[in-house]
Amino acid sequence: GADIAGIVESVGTDVKSFKPGDAVFGDIAGAGFGGFAEYVSVPEKLLAKIPEGMSFEQAACLPQAGLLALQGLRYKKPLKSGQHLLINGAGGAVGTLAIQYAKYIGAIVTAVDKEEKFGTLQTLGANHLIDYRKQDYTTMGLQYDYILDVIAHRSAASYQRVLKSPGVFAMIGGSMGGLLIRMMLFQPLLSLFSRKKMGIMGYRVSREGLEELAALCTKGIMIPVIDKTFALSETDEAFRYYEKGNFKGKILIKIA
Repeated sequence: GADIAGIVESVGTDVKSFKPGDAVFGDIAGAGFGGFAEYVSVPEKLLAKIPEGMSFEQAACLPQAGLLALQGLRYKKPLKSGQHLLINGAGGAVGTLAIQYAKYIGAIVTAVDKEEKFGTLQTLGANHLIDYRKQDYTTMGLQYDYILDVIAHRSAASYQRVLKSPGVFAMIGGSMGGLLIRMMLFQPLLSLFSRKKMGIMGYRVSREGLEELAALCTKGIMIPVIDKTFALSETDEAFRYYEKGNFKGKILIKIA
């Protein structure tokens, strides 16, 4: 459990930002996880207040996925209006939020995922849809200004082929093999001599980032898609549901 939302029960003597009774949310992966519980103790720097107009459910779904989406679309240089963006793994939590933000700034979005998720992706504003089981976006002869890949596992050369010059490829999840090594060790050096910028996006949590997400949510710009809600006692069941890979957006664990 990394993403949490709840009520502050008590604070340490040095805590300045929060008091008991405050509604807060955040990503506590950097503090040892522990979100699948009724209570958890975390550093105040990992939390932000939940504003009026945002539910606990929305707040619990936003932190990690929302920050990954925003930071991914600002990797190297921000996505701009009119640019063609491709999101691979678009039906998950990061992808569904990234689509909404990309459409807000005026980008043209191609979403790659299972056909069963196309209805949701179209509702969010995706312009073009690709079922990865039927087509490989790296071999279709199309190029994109910006690629956000949540489940990257092909070769770096494949991604370079479908990236316009100048263009950005942001890897935020996927392969633990040769692609990961190349992206970490070689691609930063190669990017110095190319107008195509490729690499692994370094994720970071900040209160400012969480507050920006909260503002975007309350304005209706980035609203989490919640697929299914489970009770705390059903957490194992939630993971089995997750493993099937058919969920759209987020799976929520709700504590009574």
